[in-house]
Amino acid sequence: MDRLLIKGAKIVDPANNIEQKLDLLIADGKIASLAPDIQADGTAVIGADGLICAPGLVDIHVHLRDPGYTYKEDIESGCRAAAAGGVTSLACMPNTNPVCDSREVVSYIKSKSAGARARVYVVAAITKSQKGRELTDFAALKAAGGVAVSDDGRPVPSADIMLKALKTAERCGLKVLCHSEELSLSSGGIMNEGVTSKELGVPGIPRAAEDVGTARDIAVAESAGLPLHICHISTRGSVEMLRGARRRGVPVTGETAPHYFAFTDEMLKTWDADYLMNPPLRTADDVKAVIEGLRDGTISAIATDHAPHAESEKRDFLNAQNGVIGLETSLAAGITFLVKKGHITLSKLVSLMSAQPAKILGIPGGSLSVGAPADIILFDPNEKWVVKPELLQGKSKNTPFKGMVLEGRVKTTLLGGRIVYHNGQIV
Repeated sequence: MDRLLIKGAKIVDPANNIEQKLDLLIADGKIASLAPDIQADGTAVIGADGLICAPGLVDIHVHLRDPGYTYKEDIESGCRAAAAGGVTSLACMPNTNPVCDSREVVSYIKSKSAGARARVYVVAAITKSQKGRELTDFAALKAAGGVAVSDDGRPVPSADIMLKALKTAERCGLKVLCHSEELSLSSGGIMNEGVTSKELGVPGIPRAAEDVGTARDIAVAESAGLPLHICHISTRGSVEMLRGARRRGVPVTGETAPHYFAFTDEMLKTWDADYLMNPPLRTADDVKAVIEGLRDGTISAIATDHAPHAESEKRDFLNAQNGVIGLETSLAAGITFLVKKGHITLSKLVSLMSAQPAKILGIPGGSLSVGAPADIILFDPNEKWVVKPELLQGKSKNTPFKGMVLEGRVKTTLLGGRIVYHNGQIV
């Protein structure tokens, strides 16, 4: 029996309301026991005094770029980045080449991710080739191993197709993750429409583009009484609409990403395309609203929207590809900008990044329950470190946190009881 004992850590497991110093015993890749001062002669020991022991993070919004764009990232490199950031489960988005809209592409991703340093869950496309006209074969995608559908990167263009998607997904046991945007309002814009865009003379994307899309998608979900998850929320309007819908009992959830609670559109004054993404960085008022939404439970999860791009694709500001990487910095960003500033507790952050996203997708993970797979992270919530892109594990380096001092550093990541990252090194 393979056994490993973690001694001296403070256990933070919000799924089980545990926040105390305990030892944790792993046997055969599963959590065997949590108790004070476990004695296990002959068992390998990880000394974890001063560290937090928490469930591995669950990131439900990741672009692995595989198949088709593996010069930016691939399944192996993306899972290395995940391990370094304490992410043990991730959901990969379908805007690959070919689009993940068939049994064959789902099977390819499932096969290639076997044995990777994170558990990879496949999000397939809602519509064929993400063109917004015809639904994919949800039943076949589910049978091949898909867990959700999304046209992320492109909004579903009509309410009718969205309604059909929600009804079909419900029958097939899939989750629907939506990119809420009204393209007629955002077309041609590259950053938030406001004071900064006008100062720079750059075409903007109004908040209304997201708000109109969010309003439509919530209305469709409410009319059908069917569950829906809204991706990468960035505006006050979207937060307030989501809050109202949840209070009315609409089965809708939402996520945001670290850059939406850490930065404003003023970062674009540097003309640095590593701050360009869609939805774009918004204003200080929007940042405040996003943080309020995380604090009061309106927003259910923090995901990264990890979107790797080659350096050449970010070089020309006005024509750069949208998106930033985030797998290796998400926990530290949450600690730095939310916990250390007193907005939420550490336990709440862990819940937003593990238990709650796992629940949204209906996948294992997010807890340290006895008998659960030993997907575990050990981290120092107080260690300060400088984000150096050249030292990151992923292929692309387009991080908006480059050069910043963040607090909170992952020390060890275990996947199924196997150490996959330890003290700065992939294992």
